[in-house]
Amino acid sequence: MGKRADFLAANRGKRAPMPGFVLLVRERDDGDPAMRFGITVTKKIGGAVIRNRMKRRFRVLARELLPLHGYAGADHVLIGRDGGKERDFALLRTELEKALRKIARAQPGDAPARNGPRAGHGRGKGKVGA
Repeated sequence: MGKRADFLAANRGKRAPMPGFVLLVRERDDGDPAMRFGITVTKKIGGAVIRNRMKRRFRVLARELLPLHGYAGADHVLIGRDGGKERDFALLRTELEKALRKIARAQPGDAPARNGPRAGHGRGKGKVGA
């Protein structure tokens, strides 16, 4: 996946948060059975060296596990979290398998649960709590 629109579309799909990453999965419904994946790690996580290391590790995990446990015709996005910087690789693998199982258990058409004070809100300019 390379286009920003694909990443934004995946954000509307199912999500499985884990300590080292968040997995997003969204079926494309375009008839193409290809499994696509994308990786994003923000500057908030660290400098370029740390972000690139995380992306390399996620790439290896995705290439290893998605053919076995991924979803045909879907986009898979791994979003790096601060907890994934120094996380053991075997633990990341276990968590990705767990995340894929979690998404498989979710009923088709289920919207991801969003909790918190901003749940269901866009990027409005209104004041919160005023």
